[in-house]
Amino acid sequence: MRKWKRRLKKILLTFVALVFAVSFLLPTILTIANSFMSEGEINTNYGVIFNQFKEPEYGERNTDYVSETVNLKFIPDMVDFSQYSTVLLKSPEYLLKFWNSVILTVPIVIFQILIALGAAYSFTRFRGRIRELIFFLYVALMLMPFQVTLVPNYLVADWLHILDTRWSILLPGFFAPFSVYLLTKFMRRIPTSLIEAAQLDGANEWQIFTRICIPLCKGAIASVAILVFIDYWNMVEQPLIMLSDADKHPLSVFLSQINSGEVGLAFAVATIYMVPTILIFLYGEEYLVEGISYSGSVKG
Repeated sequence: MRKWKRRLKKILLTFVALVFAVSFLLPTILTIANSFMSEGEINTNYGVIFNQFKEPEYGERNTDYVSETVNLKFIPDMVDFSQYSTVLLKSPEYLLKFWNSVILTVPIVIFQILIALGAAYSFTRFRGRIRELIFFLYVALMLMPFQVTLVPNYLVADWLHILDTRWSILLPGFFAPFSVYLLTKFMRRIPTSLIEAAQLDGANEWQIFTRICIPLCKGAIASVAILVFIDYWNMVEQPLIMLSDADKHPLSVFLSQINSGEVGLAFAVATIYMVPTILIFLYGEEYLVEGISYSGSVKG
C-alpha cells in the first residue's frame, strides 16, 4: 500500500508539474507558430482581438472584453515565411532595433559583473561598520522598484548632459546593486580556511581574488550574467524616458509600439527577439542551477 501511495503521489505531482509547464510554454509556442502564418490567416483568427482595442470613434464606447470566440491555432494552414523576409530583408529598421538592444545590454552585463566582482570582494574581505552600512544601502537600493530610482537617474543624467545618449542607460546599468548583492553573498560562503592557506603560501589580495574567489564563483557569475541579461534585454521604461530619439530605442520598446495592422510582423519580431534569451538560458542552464543552489562547498 505504501508503494502504491508513493507511486500515486509521484504521478499526481508529475501531472501537476506537466500542467504548469504546458501553461507556461503555451504563449511561447503560440507566438512561434503564428509567426509562420500569413497575414490573412492571422487576421481571420485574431482580428477580433486587435480590432476590439482600437481607438474608439467619437461617440462610441470601447469595451475591455472580447465578446466573440477567438480561434487559437498552433499549426498554420500553410507555412509562410513572408513575415521573416519582411523583417530580415525588407525592413532594416527591425534589425537596427535588434542591434540597439545588443549594444545596450551586452556592455551592461560585462561591466556590471566586473564592477560587482570588485565590490563583492571588498565587502567580503574587509569588514567594518562603514562597509556594512554601505552594503545595507546597496540592499535597500536593490529592494526599491526601478521606477523609484528612474527620476533621480534622469536628473543625474541631465546634470551630466548625457540625456538622449546611450550613456544615460549604460551608466546606471554598470553600477546596479543587484549583482553586488548576489556575488557578495556567494563570496562570503567561501571557506576562510582556503584564503588563510593561500595567505600562508604567500598569495596577495589580487592572487586570492583571481585564483580563489573568481574560480569558485563561476556558477554564481554565470547565473548573475543570465539574470542581468534577461532583465536589461526586456527593459522598456528606461529607454522611453532617457532616449527621445526613436532610432536609439531597443527592440523591446519597438515591439510595444507595433500597431494592429502589423500583427504578423509582431509575431515574427517577437520570435527573433526571444532567440538570444532562449539560447543563453539553454547554454547556461547548468550554471544557473549551480549558482542558485550553491552552498559554499568546495569540490575536491
